[in-house]
Amino acid sequence: MLIETELTPNPATRKFLPGQIVMASGSRDFSSPEAAEASPLAEVLFGLGDVTGVHFGKDFVAVTAAPGADWSLLQADVAAILLDHFTADMPLLREASAAGISVPPEDGLVDELPFDPADADIVDQIKELIETRIRPAVANDGGDIRFKGFNKGHVYLVMQGACAGCPSSTATLKNGIESLLKHYVPEVTEVHAV
Repeated sequence: MLIETELTPNPATRKFLPGQIVMASGSRDFSSPEAAEASPLAEVLFGLGDVTGVHFGKDFVAVTAAPGADWSLLQADVAAILLDHFTADMPLLREASAAGISVPPEDGLVDELPFDPADADIVDQIKELIETRIRPAVANDGGDIRFKGFNKGHVYLVMQGACAGCPSSTATLKNGIESLLKHYVPEVTEVHAV
């Protein structure tokens, strides 16, 4: 097995491709060692010390390093951990245990903000565009994006993986995502990351 590595638009994040499915559906984002307790793989990656984020996508693992971390050293350690994990066919997520570790829904959905029921068709259109056009493009860069809410023309999105904290995420959000949503859903006036 070979673990391929790709750069992402976020210089702090690398995308690792194990050549197999990582998450059969959805994605998972771990932004702290405490959250990583739900996954043996994420927990070991955080154990490296320089890791500040782990994101599981369909066929990739995105790893974010702390400011000042040396990717030339860290990359080999991450690839070795991933190789060991996937070669041994180890579980990606832990089952809930008596110790109180719980695993959020496998699809990684975020809690949505309530919206006006009169806007249900608009929300459905926005969600469809996110699923079919935006999420696949964002996944190519090692990230994910989730619908959080819609209120009076404003769309709220959660950016995960390589997209969270990426210097170009604001440009992507405003020039790419906002433009696309406004084009197809005229009721959209602005897009915000939360």
